[in-house]
Order: sequence, then structure tokens, then C-alpha cells
Amino acid sequence: MNSTLQKYAIDPSHTSVEFLVRHMMLAKVRGRFTGVTGSFAVPQDGTLPTEIEAHIDTTSIDTREEQRDTHLKSADFLDAATFPTIDFVSTKADGSDERFTMNGNLTIHGVTRPVALDVTFEGRATDPWGNQRIGFIAHATISRKEFGLTWNQALETGGVLVGDEVRIELNVEGILQAS
Repeated sequence: MNSTLQKYAIDPSHTSVEFLVRHMMLAKVRGRFTGVTGSFAVPQDGTLPTEIEAHIDTTSIDTREEQRDTHLKSADFLDAATFPTIDFVSTKADGSDERFTMNGNLTIHGVTRPVALDVTFEGRATDPWGNQRIGFIAHATISRKEFGLTWNQALETGGVLVGDEVRIELNVEGILQAS
């Protein structure tokens, strides 16, 4: 496919970055990050993105519990003072225009690991102000320990306070940038 690449900026007000992690071996707690920026390129005649770069503000974490959010920002977890962003940079996409795997490098807590996101193309549209928009949903599961997030507490009844597996869910909307 020899088509012109179109550059899109991630629209933070229409993009969500959420995660789920097991709490006390009983339930899953959902959280989100409200600060996300980045860009990606998509061929004019296709939907398979290339050149993806995204940055998440670690201080924007929100789990609907202020005390927990403060702990998650501390050196026990994200260490937001030292590592202000979580970063993703794509390396390769495999699959069809509608469903594909986006491979890339994810950096959390200063540790970079390869991650494969399962992605679905959601569509293209023009908004009421004439902006061209494109949308994708994506998810992946990572081990928080692989990124140096090892804090935990053993429970008297067995198990641990915080699970290792973290499910990441993304809903991304981009706005076409002027060439």
C-alpha cells in the first residue's frame, strides 16, 4: 500500500485509558488516567496505524479513592515524582485494517517492555466542525512486576492485597492534523 500517511493527534477529551487489577483476591478495581497525549499516522486509504506515540501523565491516576490514588502515585507504585509519564511507542502492526495487533514498547516506572495490544478499528467520521476523526479500541494484559511495580501485602487469609495482572483498556479518538 503506497498511500500518503495522515497524522492524527490523540483527542484527550474523547480518549480513555483504563485499567483493572484484582484487589484482595476478591474483586477487580477499575482505575483510569485522565491525562493522555500523543499522535499516530494512518494511511489515507487504510486504517492500520503506524508511528504511534502516546504519553500518560502518571499524576492523573483516578481510582475514585483519594488515599489509594496518593499511594499509587508514591514510590511504592508509579513514583510519579520520578517517572511523570507512562509511554508507548509502536514498533509494528500485524493483521487486517479492521482488527490487528499493535506491537510496541511500553515504559512504566522507568522500565521498558514489549507489549502487544489487540486493536479494533471503530470508524472514521467528520465532526460538526469539519474535523476528520478516527477511532480505535485496544486492550492488553501486563504483569506489573515486570515493570518494577512489586509492592504488595500478604493477607492473613492467604493471597495478596494487589494482583500482578493488570488489564489495560483503551478507547482512542484522533483528530486529523493539517499537513
